[in-house]
Amino acid sequence: MQSSSPVERADRISRRRARLLPVLGILFIAGQPLYFANIGYRLANLRAAAWLAWALVLLAALAFAGGRFAGAAVRDMVEDEVSRSNRLRAYATGFWAASLCTVTLFAFSLFDNLKAQESLHIILTAGIGAALLRFGALERRALADG
Repeated sequence: MQSSSPVERADRISRRRARLLPVLGILFIAGQPLYFANIGYRLANLRAAAWLAWALVLLAALAFAGGRFAGAAVRDMVEDEVSRSNRLRAYATGFWAASLCTVTLFAFSLFDNLKAQESLHIILTAGIGAALLRFGALERRALADG
């Protein structure tokens, strides 16, 4: 089997990242009803730890999913100026989603008590999910423009 050129590997990594990160964001957001389902205390702690680990993996994927292990030449092509700009725009989207979610939860707390862990869970989910979706959309648009 013939090895692919760095350009082909960079293109493959970029396209895979543009497809995978939004799917992970959708799955992360869609899985939230499972988190809030009523289960036993021990399982609730395990579920919370698993969710936190997943959130950290997704944050790392957003920050570092750019051919880190494919060599410097491939990484430099994947992490070009457009990709870095898209990541910054995605971070801003995540910030605004988390901020708006915080305002909404604050307003809701005026009428009902909220647990801190549940509130933080909702805020972090909104921020990470929005950032992943935005980054994927921007990357797909950039790849389509070619």
